[in-house]
Amino acid sequence: MQPKIGIIGGTGLGDALFGREQGRRIEVDTPFGRPSSALAQADWNGVEVVFLNRHGEGHVHNPSSVPYRANIFAMKKMGVTTILASGATGSLRDEIEPGHLVICDQVIDKTHRRANTFFDSGLAVHVEMAEPFCERVRKVLMEVSAGMRTVVHHSGTYVCMEGPQFSTWAESNMHRGWGGDLIGMTVMPEARLAREAQMCYALIALPTDYDCWRRSKPAADKGGLLKEIIANLNRAGEAAIELIKAAIPALASHPPCPCHQALELAIWSDKSKVDPEVVKRLDLLIGRYFA
Repeated sequence: MQPKIGIIGGTGLGDALFGREQGRRIEVDTPFGRPSSALAQADWNGVEVVFLNRHGEGHVHNPSSVPYRANIFAMKKMGVTTILASGATGSLRDEIEPGHLVICDQVIDKTHRRANTFFDSGLAVHVEMAEPFCERVRKVLMEVSAGMRTVVHHSGTYVCMEGPQFSTWAESNMHRGWGGDLIGMTVMPEARLAREAQMCYALIALPTDYDCWRRSKPAADKGGLLKEIIANLNRAGEAAIELIKAAIPALASHPPCPCHQALELAIWSDKSKVDPEVVKRLDLLIGRYFA
C-alpha cells in the first residue's frame, strides 16, 4: 500500500504547508454528509498529502458540531493511510508550558453529544482503544523531534471535554486529579473514528495557556491575556509545522501498521445476518471482511 498522509488542523497550518495557491481542492461526499471543508491534495516531495481544515473555512464549526464522521470517511475515501492531527489545548501541568508541543499517548473522553462511531446501527463493531494513538507514528514524531528548539513532550494524557465553553476552576482541578496533562475539545471522536477506518492516527497538541486551574493575577488585562494566548498558539503552530514537515518523508518510508487491520477481530456480528444495504453503505470500511 502506497502511503498517503492526511493532515487535520486549522487554516493556517494548510497555508503554511502548501501555500495559498498550492494544492488541488477536492469536494468529497460521504454517507455521513460533507466534511468540514474541501480537501486539499498536493505532492510533498514525492509523498501524497491531503489536508483538511477541521473547523471549516472561517472556523464555522465549533468542536461539538464538527462533522467528524464525514471528515474521517472523506480521508479514507481519498486513500489516506496515516493521519497527523494538530490542535490547540490548555495545559494542566506546570512543566508543559504554553508554546511547547506534546505528542499525546492517552485520552480521557468526556464528550457526550457527538456521533462517535461509523457503526451505530446494523452491526456490532468493537475496536481496541487501549492505545488510542498509533505507536508507530508517535515513534516517528519523537525521532524527528530531536534537535528541535521547541520543547517536545513525548507523552501526555489529553482530556477531551464537550465544550464549547471552557472548564470551571473546579473541573480544571478535577481533570488534573484524574491524571490529565492537557485539556481540549477535538481529539474525540476523531481518533476513535480513525481507528475504525483502519488508519494510523497521531496528535500533536499545541498548549496555548494553563487553563483556569492556574489563576491569572486579578489585575491582568483580558485583552493582553488573549494576545498572549494567540502568540503562544502561533509559536507552537510554527513548531508543529516544522515537526510535520520532518515527519512526512519518514512516515512515507515505513511499512504497513497493525492499525490497518483494526477491524480484523472487531466485527462481532454474524456476517450472514447483516443487512446487505448496511454493508454496501459502509463498503469502504468493511467491504473486504464481507467479500
